[in-house]
Amino acid sequence: MSTAATAEQAIESAIDILADRTVAVLTGAGISTDSGIPDYRGEGAPKRTPMSYAQFLNDPRSRKRYWAGSHLGYARFRAARPNAGHVALALMEAAGVVPGVITQNVDGLHTQAGSRRVVPLHGTMDRVVCLRCGQMFAREDIARQIDDLNPWLSKPDAVTIAPDGDADVTDVDSFVIPPCSVCGGPLKPDVVFFGEFVPPLRFQAARELVDGADALLVAGSSLAVNSGIRLVEQARRRKLPIVVINRGETKGDARATLKLNAGTSETLVALADTLIS
Repeated sequence: MSTAATAEQAIESAIDILADRTVAVLTGAGISTDSGIPDYRGEGAPKRTPMSYAQFLNDPRSRKRYWAGSHLGYARFRAARPNAGHVALALMEAAGVVPGVITQNVDGLHTQAGSRRVVPLHGTMDRVVCLRCGQMFAREDIARQIDDLNPWLSKPDAVTIAPDGDADVTDVDSFVIPPCSVCGGPLKPDVVFFGEFVPPLRFQAARELVDGADALLVAGSSLAVNSGIRLVEQARRRKLPIVVINRGETKGDARATLKLNAGTSETLVALADTLIS
């Protein structure tokens, strides 16, 4: 049996499972690789040690390093555009097949693609929050302040970025982080750091999406993060069919009704072509 035939049959099996059902969707970094944003855990991905929330709070130099790298990476990060997989999900939502998308990504590409109900489990890179007073700021405004405060900061043509918008930077001692303009407190991108909990109301919104659906589709996530596997377990306990699309193993494979070892973009396009016709 050829690989093409196997892939085609797997997609047909997924269609059989998902047809005539409303499908909650959980996405991870793998859906954004075709938009030029690398995957943390995919094949060939470099090993990274994400900054912990405790480090960011308690170590001023670590905070500088994070902000310097994040600022450099954000310029390239924000240039990414939705790919066919993002668009396919937006079309399925418009057709009433997908009630909404839960994403572990912070890139905002689902919203750019036209998805209207998006639950960003781990936050979004386009917002900044003050850790003292809770004031929110647009990332663009903070980026302009960083440029003004750090005119020496180079912006190389080639920046190695990660799915959280970070970049590798070594000279950070001279870097100046703008304070909150309301209270003078420390600023942090509105993303969930390692060791930080997903806000309860946000996770509840994700749970409600799964509760209101007839099936769960996981696209491009290894499900290594606890928040994702909890949603898969919720679907399993409700005895919902679970379809997982990911290159390589995931922690949800044993719970899946069907696992497709495939790329997300082409698979989601194929599903959309049938499910919304």
